[in-house]
Amino acid sequence: MQDDVTRGARAPIEANSAAWQREPDVASSVDRVRADTVQVGLTAVVLSVRQEQPVVMVAEAPPNHGRATDETSRPWRLPAGRFCPLEQPSLEAALRKVVLDSAGRELGYLEQLLTDYGSLDGNVGTPAAGGPRQLSVSYLALTRAETSPPSDGARWVDCYELLPWEDFRGGRPSILSTLILPGLETWCARTTSDHTPASEAETQMSRSERVSVSFGLSGRSWDDQRVVDRLDLLLEAGLLDRVAPSPLCPGDIRLAAAGLGRLRAKIRNRPVVFELLAQEFTLFELQRTVEAVLGPTLHKQNFRRLVEGTGLVEPTGDVRNNTGGRPAKTFRFRREVLLERPAPGVHVRAGRAA
Repeated sequence: MQDDVTRGARAPIEANSAAWQREPDVASSVDRVRADTVQVGLTAVVLSVRQEQPVVMVAEAPPNHGRATDETSRPWRLPAGRFCPLEQPSLEAALRKVVLDSAGRELGYLEQLLTDYGSLDGNVGTPAAGGPRQLSVSYLALTRAETSPPSDGARWVDCYELLPWEDFRGGRPSILSTLILPGLETWCARTTSDHTPASEAETQMSRSERVSVSFGLSGRSWDDQRVVDRLDLLLEAGLLDRVAPSPLCPGDIRLAAAGLGRLRAKIRNRPVVFELLAQEFTLFELQRTVEAVLGPTLHKQNFRRLVEGTGLVEPTGDVRNNTGGRPAKTFRFRREVLLERPAPGVHVRAGRAA
C-alpha cells in the first residue's frame, strides 16, 4: 500500500488501473470538465396588479455586445442573472438578489415556474459544441405593485399588452376574429409541401385540433389556463409580432405567459390573490383583482357570496369613504381558512365560450 505522499492527492485507487493509465491525459480531462459544466441562469416573472391591470416587471436589457439578434436586441427583459453556488446559499436567495439589484424590490411569495436548457440572454436551445451547458430556471413571484415604484431601469408592463387575446373583461377580444383566428386558419391550411417541420405536439394532434382546443373552438370552452398553448401556436405560425409587437423577446413573453397561466390556476386553489392586495381591502377591490388575473368580468353578488361564504375574508370593522360612492366596508384575509380547507382559493368557474 502506498502512502498519500507517493500516491499523490489525485491518484486513483489501485483497483482502477485503467483510470490510472488515463491520468496523464490532462487535456482531454479538462475538455470533459468544461463540457460537463452547467451554468445556471435565473429569470424572475414578477407579477402584480396595478390600476386593475395584470402587470409583469421588466428591466433594461444589458448591452448585447454586438450580437444583433432578435432575442438580444429588444430594449427590455425580465429580471435575470446567474447563480453562483460559491457565493449564494440557494437559487431562491440568488433570484431575490437579482430582482433587488435590477428593480430595487424585495420579493415575498416565490415558487419555481419552469426549468429548461437555454442561454442567459433568452435563447432556448443547445449551446455551442464544447461550451458549457446553460440551465435556465425561472421563478414566479407575486408582489404588490402599489407599495413602491420600481427603481430606475425597471418598470411594469401590462400583461394584456403582451397577450391582448387573454382579456375578456370587455367581451370577446376583437383581435381574435380580426387577426388571430384568420391567421391560424391560413397556417392550418398549409400542407407539408411548405417544408415546415412538424413540432413534437403535432405528432399527437393536428394543427387544427390544437387551435380548436387552445382557443375554444368547435363547441369547446375557452380554458383560461392554456395561456402558453395559445402563445406557442402564434409563435409557430409566425403571428406574434404581427398581432402584439413587444419590447420583450419571445422567450420572455413565453415566461410571462407561463406565469399568468400558473397564477390563474393557483388563484382557484390557494389564497395567492391576497399577495396582490393591501392588508385591508374592499370586496370591490378583491373582485377587480381576480378579474384582472382571470380575464372575464364576474357577477358582483355571486362573487361576494362566494368569498364570504367560503370564509376567505373577514371584516375589519372599518369603512372606506373615498370610494366615489357609499362608504365601503374593508376586509382582510382570514388566515384560519388555511387550517379549515385543503384548497382555500377563489373557486371561480373556469371556461367560457370564445
